[in-house]
Amino acid sequence: MPIHDWTRVDAGTFHDFHQGWTIEIRNRLNGGILPDGYFAMADQRIGGPEPDVVALRLRGPEPTGGLVVANTPPRIKQAARVETEAALYARKSNRIAIHHGLGRVVAMIEVVSPGNKDSKHAIASFVAKAVDFIRNGIHFLVIDPFPPGPRDPDGIAQAIWDQLVGDPLATRPEDGQATIAAFDAGEPLTAYAEAVAIGELLPDAPLFLGPGWYVNVPLEATYQASWNVTPGPIRDRLGTLPDPPYPA
Repeated sequence: MPIHDWTRVDAGTFHDFHQGWTIEIRNRLNGGILPDGYFAMADQRIGGPEPDVVALRLRGPEPTGGLVVANTPPRIKQAARVETEAALYARKSNRIAIHHGLGRVVAMIEVVSPGNKDSKHAIASFVAKAVDFIRNGIHFLVIDPFPPGPRDPDGIAQAIWDQLVGDPLATRPEDGQATIAAFDAGEPLTAYAEAVAIGELLPDAPLFLGPGWYVNVPLEATYQASWNVTPGPIRDRLGTLPDPPYPA
């Protein structure tokens, strides 16, 4: 199922799909994708900004499973890596560990909503939240189904990377493209980003659980599962993709 042009419906309509999609992602992660000792929770309060899906690790022996970047590069291509001395020291300053009563938070997943980009304050808050997670060593996966706008002209991934590093990413979305970006919060800090055009299938996205170590999130399968139970009038509205250019 190709990704749809969600700019054709209002924010409340997308919110319904957003909620279903994030639950599908959570269920797939807990259904065998995450290694033993890890689990995902939706809308879990962790004492700071609240993501859509949280990956937690129970205290205990190191689990097995997952993929190592050196052996199996993610489907999403590496876009940038930081190895400068200045960036390294900046990331080491005053780190605050975030804990949860059931386990240690290791990763977050955010699916961008229209409200995250409808004002300067909203997008600044979203970017600050992502940067805070990453700087505290929490890996971050962001899925933005919406094309770049006036407040993120180079895409949401670049806006986050600008605050972390300030260098350009190799991959930037264009009009009519969604963004998927995974941030490995280890050292060196690494970003993986890909632009997906409206009408294209979604790739699997790497969710990092440790530096250089990840599992794949099946975005296409979870998107399809959520779409299959989306109300008929919404499916009718979005089912036929318009000819480009797509509305901004």
